[in-house]
Amino acid sequence: MVEVFKTDVSNCDDAERLIAQILLNFPNYKVNFDLEDCDLILRVQSFNESIIPQPIISILRHNGFYAEILEDDFQPDAGVLSRL
Repeated sequence: MVEVFKTDVSNCDDAERLIAQILLNFPNYKVNFDLEDCDLILRVQSFNESIIPQPIISILRHNGFYAEILEDDFQPDAGVLSRL
């Protein structure tokens, strides 16, 4: 499972500190930032458990940063749906 967040984290040092805090609370997650993306993406991946977004958002907010779930803009082709 992967959850993607839009953030306002733009500094590598802040990103590394936040990753460490997230991993302290969720050691089974794989966490990274894409600070070159226009949405300053935080990507959280788990191979064996569901990702609960609110604690991740709370960690960022507690540290003075904004985070929200980045909704998937995938729009399936109507023709594909009709063939299912």
